[in-house]
Amino acid sequence: MELFYSSDIEGGICRLDQDESGHCVKVLRHRSGDEISVIDGCGTLYRCRITSDSPKGVEAMVLSSEEGWGGHPYHLHMAVCPTKNNDRYEWFAEKACEIGMDEVSPVIGEHSERRVFKTARIGKILVSAAKQSLKAAVPVVNEPVSVKEFIETHGRRSFDYAQDDSRNAQDDGRNAQDDSGNVQEDSGNGQEDRVLRMIAYCFEDERVPRRSIREVLEGFDGSDITILIGPEGDFSRSEAELALAHGFIPVHLGPSRLRTETAALTAVSAVYFHHL
Repeated sequence: MELFYSSDIEGGICRLDQDESGHCVKVLRHRSGDEISVIDGCGTLYRCRITSDSPKGVEAMVLSSEEGWGGHPYHLHMAVCPTKNNDRYEWFAEKACEIGMDEVSPVIGEHSERRVFKTARIGKILVSAAKQSLKAAVPVVNEPVSVKEFIETHGRRSFDYAQDDSRNAQDDGRNAQDDSGNVQEDSGNGQEDRVLRMIAYCFEDERVPRRSIREVLEGFDGSDITILIGPEGDFSRSEAELALAHGFIPVHLGPSRLRTETAALTAVSAVYFHHL
């Protein structure tokens, strides 16, 4: 199935950019009157008829649309530290899109070797991967932030464990999850927080033992999931502690020691197979 991408669909008219237009007209030989399928990157597939076959700017009339085309029943946000070799990160992003990922955040950790990351190329790779895997939604690529900033922005309200041990003992299930693994209500404003937040690191902490990602997913009945994956040097102890204080559940991905990009893709796959 041929798919084209456009971010310019308005008033029943779809316009392809120069790259997509050239591929449509010069490579695939489409002409005025032909019907084509176009994704908008936000989850909708459009059936269109070409009205102008210029290789510099194809225009087409929208015939019908289908929302949620090629989608999946969850929202997965992967926060992954950039790898030293940028090609490995691009490989992860491409494959994660094909499997099922909705948002990716490059996060810079204390042990990260790559501390500068440009997102423009990743965006193009994800558009191609979405078309290849028959998806109308293209994952959102966020600008790089520090691990600390990401945790504080996307985590639950922070708890001061050192000053309030008694409250932590009473609210342990509310802060992270109950014994069955179900995420509990604790947004800090009286509203239910239905996000499952996980952080994968390699070291052990006797106070808060890591659990299998499969076990944690089996105890979750929501659809909004965020997973933190560290750099080649792993998360620091302080980053892990900050994540736990903001409601992230420590998980492991099995007994093997995985590269950053492999660990990230393994986590994406675990979520995908959990929802099959």
